[in-house]
Amino acid sequence: MSQPKESPIARSYSRYAREAVALLGQLIRTGRLERKMSVAELASRVGISRDMMQRIEQGDPRCTIGLVFEAASIVGVPLFEEDRGRLTTRVAEQGEKLRLMPKSIRTSKTKRAVKDDF
Repeated sequence: MSQPKESPIARSYSRYAREAVALLGQLIRTGRLERKMSVAELASRVGISRDMMQRIEQGDPRCTIGLVFEAASIVGVPLFEEDRGRLTTRVAEQGEKLRLMPKSIRTSKTKRAVKDDF
């Protein structure tokens, strides 16, 4: 007999994150309407279902970020930088910064006393 599947844990999002996702969804919807595109047309361009596109526009934080960014890009919503060349530069700058940082950060589980009795 198989065991029942556990129900997924409900994720909570900060108010800031929820508002940011809602704003991005509204910007995508505004861009779509300004371009006189239907939900189905934009969904087809992004390669997703109409229902998923509606969830993106409604600001559902569970939508995949890549799909949301693709929809935003198609309707002309600027992400981070309006100048695409500047975005490329910022990606390179951030990559360089990350290369200079430590690969991992470890925290000590126990504090070791300094032995200074030599």
